Amino acid sequence: MKLEGMAAMVTGGGSGLGEATAVALAAGGAKVTVADINTAAAQAVAARIGGLGVGCDVADPTAGEAAFAAARAAHGPARILVNCAGIGTAGRVVGREGPMPLDAYSRVIRVNLIGTFNMTRLAAAEMSGLDPLEDGERGVIVGTASVAAYDGQIGQAAYAASKAGVVGMTLPIARELARFGVRVMTIAPGLFHTPMMGGLPEEVQKSLGDSVPFPQRLGQPAEYAALVLHILGNRMLNGETIRLDGALRMAPK
Repeated sequence: MKLEGMAAMVTGGGSGLGEATAVALAAGGAKVTVADINTAAAQAVAARIGGLGVGCDVADPTAGEAAFAAARAAHGPARILVNCAGIGTAGRVVGREGPMPLDAYSRVIRVNLIGTFNMTRLAAAEMSGLDPLEDGERGVIVGTASVAAYDGQIGQAAYAASKAGVVGMTLPIARELARFGVRVMTIAPGLFHTPMMGGLPEEVQKSLGDSVPFPQRLGQPAEYAALVLHILGNRMLNGETIRLDGALRMAPK
């Protein structure tokens, strides 16, 4: 898909991977809506790239519909959705104070998995009715999983389950939407320099970067965004999850 003039929405676009993706899409000529639970952050990024910033709880159906309606009014129907919104709350199944509170588990599943599905279903409904482009393509949806979906560490039961869910629904949704010419892909990043990572002490960040086989450092959000652009441009990429991790395989803890 050629980016020039295409309407795109990026969830979690107020920072980290989403921000880098919004910047890259806009640089390629797309009309970008930046959606984030932090409305001010979304609007700040949008102002820098000449896009639209909207506040959105991705797991709320009404909020999702409102975000797409605002984006449609400003830019036309979406051809591109990149799901970057997510949280990384950690917790052991059985901790010092007993079993993990179920609400803590549910919150991670709600944002990371249900939120991704909510925005995906809304985008798919919008894209499926559009005029076809080259090869009959109507749209592209990209999800964000994590290497934790495959080798989650102790304390990541909720996070790993949510990201494994994103991986697991990629192929069946791609198969379902194939008749509409809508592609569905997922990226599973390893250790990336995001705001969540940036909150850790510098020595911890270096240690984590050193654990990556090659390149021996944390990934940069721009590298994630570059893969998104490649996915958009390569129509044979469909129904697959790509690990973006420098050959990292995480230890149990």
